[in-house]
Amino acid sequence: MWLTTYLPSEGPGRYDKQKLVSFGEYVPIESLLRGLNDFFNLPMSEFSRGDSDQTLLKAGEVTIAPYICYEVVYPDFVAQMAQESGLLITISNDTWFGKSIGPVQHFQIARMRALETGRFMIRATNDGITALIDEKGRVAKTIPRFTHGVLSATAEIRAGQTPFMAYGSWPVLLLGFLMVILPLYFNPRKMTSIK
Repeated sequence: MWLTTYLPSEGPGRYDKQKLVSFGEYVPIESLLRGLNDFFNLPMSEFSRGDSDQTLLKAGEVTIAPYICYEVVYPDFVAQMAQESGLLITISNDTWFGKSIGPVQHFQIARMRALETGRFMIRATNDGITALIDEKGRVAKTIPRFTHGVLSATAEIRAGQTPFMAYGSWPVLLLGFLMVILPLYFNPRKMTSIK
């Protein structure tokens, strides 16, 4: 099974989801877990991951980086795909969140990806928050939760590279590592031995 989205355009385009949700769309170490317990036999948990070298979608002259549902939560993945795109688009089925805070959190994550990449993001959901997010992560236009409607807005096609697109999460990881290691190495308190 594949999770795929098609974008109507003047050019061909197909995208197969690369980042699958564990235990929802696939079962890790399936040969060991499947059949062990009813939990591991969930319906719709046998999707196959799309290739990592897929061509981005095209709409006329515009190159679009697509993300399906949960893929938008991976900052480095989004930044890497956005390198060659002028616009981001994400579609999601947020109905399984119910009336929880889940769709709001998912929406805020999408806003962060737009900010990190300096790209407009078109976000379409069936029960969550549909919106156009600008390159600074601000909501340009939205359809609220549990509301049917058509969102009509204009997105800018952006180019260039942000610092996050260039370096990804490495500076934050390095800083976190240094914050753990340096205090251990440069301990201001002298240890005294007990005699």
